Amino acid sequence: MKIDKATVDKIAHLARLELTEAEKERSIEELSEILSFMAKLNELDTEGVEPLIYMNDAVNVLRKDEVIQEMTREEALSNAPLKNDTYFKVSKVIQK
Repeated sequence: MKIDKATVDKIAHLARLELTEAEKERSIEELSEILSFMAKLNELDTEGVEPLIYMNDAVNVLRKDEVIQEMTREEALSNAPLKNDTYFKVSKVIQK
């Protein structure tokens, strides 16, 4: 695949980028280099090679999800600068 100005324009549009002419020219060169590296990978014989799923054979070991300490509502609200009986009060973030 050949990278040209139209291709870079389309990629920039999809990525919502505004590129100058100099940046477009540089992008053409850089994307062409990337594609040439990928073409080198296509030259390798991968017959009989299983796809790599994980980088190593280690099993992901996670701890059990256990409640260590419970906090009552009153304890949680005790240090709140603004609160009512059951909730934290925060500044309005959505304007009408």
